[in-house]
Amino acid sequence: MNRRLAALLVPVLLAVGGCTAGNGTEEESGPTGRQEAAANRPSPFQDCSALGTPPASGAPASASGGAGQALPDLTLDCFTGGAPVALRELRGPAVVNVWASWCPPCRDELPAFQRLSDRAAGQLRVIGVNSGDSREGAQAIGEDFGIRFPVLVDRGERLKQELRRKAIPLTVFVDGQGNVRHVDSSGTLDDARLAELVRQHLGLTVPA
Repeated sequence: MNRRLAALLVPVLLAVGGCTAGNGTEEESGPTGRQEAAANRPSPFQDCSALGTPPASGAPASASGGAGQALPDLTLDCFTGGAPVALRELRGPAVVNVWASWCPPCRDELPAFQRLSDRAAGQLRVIGVNSGDSREGAQAIGEDFGIRFPVLVDRGERLKQELRRKAIPLTVFVDGQGNVRHVDSSGTLDDARLAELVRQHLGLTVPA
């Protein structure tokens, strides 16, 4: 297989399966001009100050079967700055999407998560976790795709490791008590599949 054919196949293979850190994690050895420019631009994402309170009309959503498990005991920085966020203090119902700018399936599904955030405002909260990525890459994706929901930063990919998953994207469905009801790693999610998973695992019907 020549090099040109191999290069063409890489994005296809990434889109078929999940993305691992070796596919494109950027290690930041020091600030570059591009990184500094990204840091100086306004963040496209919302701040994280409200993540410890339920959504506005957020009666705890009940899900079928068991009490669920607590979110991992991790504290992550918010992309916009401010106080770090302890995951176990998150209050749902919430859908937590773990993504990176270098992951093609992540980029494909992010607009569906923004639409979910818009449609379900007040019912549930959509939260992003940018994993194993550079600030510049995450900011560019937020700007290009119009992503506005709050985003936490996990450059060490600790959440993925705690969830015992090897690849992203990952989507975590969190109930009103902050417990994990489901972790989805099936690949790119569209609007219909997201709505079905929210109904199935959080007991909420998302407006069309």
